[in-house]
Amino acid sequence: FRRVLFRSQILLDKNPGVLTVINKTEDVGTESVFRTFPYEVLAGPDDMDVTVMSNDCEFKFNFGKVYWNTRLNTEHERLIGKFREGETVCDVMAGVGPFAVPSGKKNVFVWANDLNPDSYEGLSWAIKRNKVDQFVHASCSDGREFIRSATKSLPAAKRSAVLKPKRSRAVTKPKPAQGERVIDEPASFDHYVMNLPASAVEFLDAFRGTYSGRQREFQPYTERKLPMVHVYCFVPRRDTESEESQTVCDLVSKHLGHSITLESPDLEVWYVRLVSPKKKMFCASFRLPAEVAFWEFENQAA
Repeated sequence: FRRVLFRSQILLDKNPGVLTVINKTEDVGTESVFRTFPYEVLAGPDDMDVTVMSNDCEFKFNFGKVYWNTRLNTEHERLIGKFREGETVCDVMAGVGPFAVPSGKKNVFVWANDLNPDSYEGLSWAIKRNKVDQFVHASCSDGREFIRSATKSLPAAKRSAVLKPKRSRAVTKPKPAQGERVIDEPASFDHYVMNLPASAVEFLDAFRGTYSGRQREFQPYTERKLPMVHVYCFVPRRDTESEESQTVCDLVSKHLGHSITLESPDLEVWYVRLVSPKKKMFCASFRLPAEVAFWEFENQAA
C-alpha cells in the first residue's frame, strides 16, 4: 500500500494539472442507483469538484456524486450528430447533460431528465452556463414516469426559440440584420435517449401506449414518422458480432414487449466500447413500433 501511495504522489508531482489521485474501491453502481462509486483518496485533497469541457460545452459537477466518463465523448458526438435543428429529444437519463447541452447548441429542443438531484443540479448549471436555456429544459424524476409525462406534456408546451442574427467582428461596417429566426418545437419527440446501460432496457415498457389515440399525427396520415429510440445496454461478449447484435435485439425485445430483429426498420446496433474482458456496451437504435406506441390499455385483458 505504501508503494501505491508513493506512486500516487509521483503522479501529482509529474502532472501539475492533477490535484487529487483516487482509487475506486467498488465497481460503478454497486452502492448507488445513480452509478456513482465509493473511492479512497491516495494523494491530494478530498476535493471532487471538477470543471470539464466536452463538445465545446462547459460542465461543472462533483465527480464523486454524479456519473461522468470522458471515454464516452466520441459516442456523445456520434449520437448528437443524428439530431437535426428543430427536432425534439427526450433525454431520459441525462446526467449532467453530455448529450442534452451540446444538442441545445445545435438548436435542438431537449427535455432532459435525471433522477439524481446532484446530476440535475449540474445539468441546470450547464444549461445556463452554455446559454441553451431556450432549447434545453431540465427535470428530476423517475425515468419511466418521465417518458410518459414528457410525451403527454409536449403537445401543450408549444415552445419556440428566437434566434438573433449573428454579426461578424471581422468587418468594420456591420452587415444589415437579416432578422430574427423563430424555431417552433414539434408536438412529438423525434428521439428518445436512454443512456443508463446497466438498466435502461428495463424502462422500455414505458413506451406502451405513449401515443395511444394520436395515430393521425404520424404516417400514413402525415409525413411525420414515429420517434427513434436510442437505448444503451451491456451484453456478454460473444464469438461473433452477429451473435452480439442478436443478443442486443433479444434484450430489447424482452423489455419492449415487441419483437425487434436485425431486419427491423431503421435498426442500428452500435458497438460503443469494451467494458471488461467479458462485457461490451452497445447502443440499440430503432424506430418505435406502431404496435407499441399506439397500444391500447383496454386490450390488456383481451
